Formats: sequence, structure tokens, C-alpha cells
Amino acid sequence: MSDPLLALRGRRIVLGVCGGIAAYKAVEVCRRLVDAGAHVAPVLTADATRFVGALTFSALASEPARTALFDGPEPIPHTHLGQGADAVVVVPATAKVIGKYAHGISDDLLSATLLATRAPVLLAPAMHTEMWEHPAVQENLVTLRRRGVHVVDPDEGRLAGGDVGAGRLADPARIVVEVAGILAAAGDLAGYSFLVTAGGTREPIDPVRFIGNRSSGKMGYAIAEAAARRGAAVTLVTTIGRPTAVSGVDVVKVETAEDMAAVVVPRFADCDVVVMAAAVADFRPKVVADEKLKKRDGVPEVVLEPTPDVLAELGARKQPGQLLVGFAAETEHVREHAAAKMAAKGVDLMVANDVSAPDAGFEVDTNRAILLYSSGSSEETPLLDKHELAGIILDRIVQTLGKEA
Repeated sequence: MSDPLLALRGRRIVLGVCGGIAAYKAVEVCRRLVDAGAHVAPVLTADATRFVGALTFSALASEPARTALFDGPEPIPHTHLGQGADAVVVVPATAKVIGKYAHGISDDLLSATLLATRAPVLLAPAMHTEMWEHPAVQENLVTLRRRGVHVVDPDEGRLAGGDVGAGRLADPARIVVEVAGILAAAGDLAGYSFLVTAGGTREPIDPVRFIGNRSSGKMGYAIAEAAARRGAAVTLVTTIGRPTAVSGVDVVKVETAEDMAAVVVPRFADCDVVVMAAAVADFRPKVVADEKLKKRDGVPEVVLEPTPDVLAELGARKQPGQLLVGFAAETEHVREHAAAKMAAKGVDLMVANDVSAPDAGFEVDTNRAILLYSSGSSEETPLLDKHELAGIILDRIVQTLGKEA
């Protein structure tokens, strides 16, 4: 079995340390990173030095600890740190630093470095239970996760105040393994071409009204952005008019199922992986009124006809070496209906979820899914942030691509 920490060897890690009682555990994280072969550059906030000494990190790390934005010999240390890092790890991440990072505030060396890097960032929060559960903290973490920041949630246990609850810093060994996993994943999709669809199609009734669905596009965007961060060349075909959080994604705006088919089908042959996360309408009005329908004219009769079945068309065209991922949004008998859809449409991996659940599916930031594989196996995920679920889906895609290589 290979060493899970091998990905740390020779990698440059900026270790941010914030002002919390758990700062002493960052010393253990620093030691473990160095022992695994990483080059560690410590950055301590002013508050951190109230709990631990900069000299301790200077002695254990690969270079002297930095504590100030303007007092050192470098005129722009945050730029050099951010650009040179393979990863930035913040242990412990306090509510203060999480809030500053989420809102783009850079008033010290660590917060400036976080904004100046394009490397993966891992936050390991630690704080008292009431602070951890505060809506402001949780909303800031949702924002950061949406932008691709990795978070190691704290454990439950004895806290500094003597009580017990959520907010205890995750075990240092676990944090180091998480860093290694992030670095191992970074670039694992380089050389692969992805096409991802997102959002719900709109099928016009007249120039004003349409038949649509509640899909927000959040899952598709999360997958497209995560794939791009992992090195893939990504085209995102979307009905949602918003930019991606990652540069380099080729965004193509569409509206109807027919529009989506016209973009996706011709491009399919040049793609290694297609992820059909969009909620494509099954039916559309057979006749679209040229002018807005008026109430005074009475209730119109809207006759429906089938839309192009994009997923089935791709399944029929799929060549060896291509991977097709479908989504099944169900409200009952989720596993059975998804398995039937998978078999009928030639899908390699089907992601099924119960959209009737209030905390999963459409319009929310979380999801739980059943992953069905063409081999006949399956797995269920717990309730996850959609960006975390996107990472799991991409991990399974990587495993499948590795088997076919």
C-alpha cells in the first residue's frame, strides 16, 4: 500500500496560524508536514503569537516564521508566498480569519497571502461551539466552499472553557492527510476534456412565459469548477447566467433542451467525460405563441411534445474510452428509477437524489446522493455541501478513467 503522504514530498506549504487556543496544535501539524518532506513556510497572525512563539515555528519549519506584512526584508511578502505555494493551510482557522477571507479583507500578512494565492487552500477551523454554529460563520464557510476552499470540520470534544461540544480542532494527523490528498488530486485530470451541463432548461410558451423547473445549476457549476481546478479542460453548457468561480472554464449559454442538444451533441466526440448535471425538460409546448398570451382571451390550450433526449443520444454515440455521467432527480423509488434510467440511456455513472427532501436537491447548497455504477455496484453519500459531493464524483471519475487507461 502506498504512503498517503507521498504527495507532500518536495511541495511548498504555507502554514497559517491564527490566534486561538488550538494554535499549539499547529506546531504538531508543522512537524508532520516537514517530516513528510514538505517545505513549510509559517505565517503567524499577531493574535497567534499570544498563544505560541514564532521562534518555535522557525525552529521546526523550513524557513523562519513571518508575522508581519511590512516589517520584513521583502516589500511584497504575501505575493511571493501566495505565488510560490503549492498549498496554503490555516491551523487553527478562527472565526475572524474565516470572515476576513470570505469578504476579501486583507489587513495582515496571512489574509493578504490567502487572497494572493491560486494554490489550494485548506482551513481547519477551531472555536467554541456557539461561535462554530453561529449563522455568520456557517454562511462564510458556505461562501468559501463554493469558491473551492477545502475545510476540515472540527471535531466534538472537550473545549478550552471546560465544556464539551463541536469546535475542537481536527486531529493534526488528519489535517496533514487531508493536505496530502488535496495535493494528490490537484492536476489529476490534466489532459482530459470535460463537458458539463448545468441548470434547468426553459421551454417557451410565448415571449414571456415558459415551462421550467427548479434547478439552480449549483451542482453542475460545482462539478465544472472542481474539474477545472484539477486540471481538466472544461466546457460548461448552462442555462444560468452567472460566471464561474474559476477562470479558464469555457461557458456556453443556452436556454432550451433543443439549444442544449445543438451544443452538446456535436462536441461529444471530442470529450473524454460528459457530466449531464442539467435538469433538461422532457416536454415543451408544441406551438409557441408569437405574442404574449392575454388573460382576456381565455385560458390557452398548451399541447406538449417531447424534447430531444440529450442523454440518450449521447449514450448511443458513446465510444470506448468516453465516460458519460447522468443525473436522476427523483421524488420516489429513487434507486429503482435511477437504475432504470441508467440502463436505458447507456450511462456509466448515475448520480441519483431525492429532490423532495428539503435539505437536498434543487435550490439548496447541500445534497445527498446514490451513486450507481455500470458494474452494478453503488454507494450512498451522507448530506454534503455540493462542492464536497462534486469532489467525490470527480474522484470516482478519476478511478474509472484509471481502470480504462
